[in-house]
Amino acid sequence: MSIFSPQDLAFLRQRGSDESAVERQFQYFTTGFAFADLQCAATVGNGIVRLSEAESAQLLADYDRLTADKSLLKFVPASGAASRMFKQQYGYLENDDEATRAAAIQQLHTLPRLALADDLRAVMSRDGLSLDDEIRRDNYRTVFEYILTDKGLDYGNKPKGVLQFHRYADGCRTAFEEHLVEAALYARQADGTCHLHFTVSPQHLPLFTELLNRVKAKYEQRFGVKYDITFSTQSPATDTLAATEDNQPFRDHDGNLLFRPGGHGALINNLGKLRADIVFVKNIDNVFTDDTVADTTKYKKLLAAYLITLQAQVFDALKRLRERPLSDSELFEIQHFAEEELFIRFGTEHPGQQELIQQLDRPIRVCGMVKNEGEPGGGPFLVKNAQGEYSWQIVESAQIDTSAPEQKSILLHSTHFNPVDLVCAFRKADGTFYPLADFVDPATGFISSKSYEGRALKAMELPGLWNGAMARWITVFVEVPLTTFHPVKTMKDL
Repeated sequence: MSIFSPQDLAFLRQRGSDESAVERQFQYFTTGFAFADLQCAATVGNGIVRLSEAESAQLLADYDRLTADKSLLKFVPASGAASRMFKQQYGYLENDDEATRAAAIQQLHTLPRLALADDLRAVMSRDGLSLDDEIRRDNYRTVFEYILTDKGLDYGNKPKGVLQFHRYADGCRTAFEEHLVEAALYARQADGTCHLHFTVSPQHLPLFTELLNRVKAKYEQRFGVKYDITFSTQSPATDTLAATEDNQPFRDHDGNLLFRPGGHGALINNLGKLRADIVFVKNIDNVFTDDTVADTTKYKKLLAAYLITLQAQVFDALKRLRERPLSDSELFEIQHFAEEELFIRFGTEHPGQQELIQQLDRPIRVCGMVKNEGEPGGGPFLVKNAQGEYSWQIVESAQIDTSAPEQKSILLHSTHFNPVDLVCAFRKADGTFYPLADFVDPATGFISSKSYEGRALKAMELPGLWNGAMARWITVFVEVPLTTFHPVKTMKDL
């Protein structure tokens, strides 16, 4: 029996939601999501590739040749609001104890070094105020109000992508602009075109398009490229139904079902609509200045070149497997490649021709992994799913049952983490594309506590974009240096 009334069903149809899919998802509020069943942590030599200097040099030398006939695209999830980035500064405005004032004043005096200071001076000057005078007076309240609210820069309500991140001799750059620069360095096609796609929130789209129109020509001239930049928003059809604390459908003040954005895992639908041979995936806030971007450029090219060489071997193996029955020695040769180069774990000791096809006929991603030195981020692990299948996964700490001694021990033996540094390929050898929804593990979502108009609710996030949403991809981990990871999570990180 459906949990929805006729009015609910009409509401679902109106918003483009599938009733059966919503009901299946909603059951997870009652059953919960199972923890990941970790088998071991990926380490160098066991799930993680460490390229030698000779291998790296060869891949870099081959990069232009390997990508000459490939369409390249840079995919940037950019819908994150900057409000969380300024959590500490909001605290300065809300609290008035001695410790808060001391911390706020200390931070106030570092502001002139930040790229946002130039725009901050301008908006304060418009109202007859001097940033430098307010800093000398330790007037942190006024200054932070001009940073966070619509009185000034309104950074607390804007997306990270349009905030000023870095200062240069000729001006300042936003995170969005730094991604344009990066694309010119490693995602330029043979014809000089740089394709980029940003996922943004609908209310922020005008901010991005205005910024693009203002800066595009400047960077095209500087790097001798042509930018092809597109945007998309998260489809309301991927929103998830909220629940009450006793696991009933949550309703708003009008009695309608309340849906919430399903998290960045919903963006697998946006990614799957793109048409390119190679897709670079990187977060909006992980960007570098011109003098520190060299390693990022190098390793993005390495990951892409490595992916292209692996994909060519996969295509060759699939062609052989589909042409005719192969001998045992030929099957073993393909099995050896799959196990040694792709780290695929088969369910049987000697997989047959069909199982080899099934395991190889999937999207491929090569993921950069950084040595774990306490940084946040999902880690690489070998995971067994409910069907008894083994695969290498990027797993978040929230997915791990740390109360289980064996699982906690595996977590503690993890040596690397994922800085969201992915290169993906989901075009088939025949030119068509894999339907990415077929490779999502729907049992890897998250449930969190939120509120709506003062009422507590339970919210569901879909399997993360680089976690459960890519759970059934062929996944290869490659070690990259920490110098390729520089996220901006707080204002201090600027």
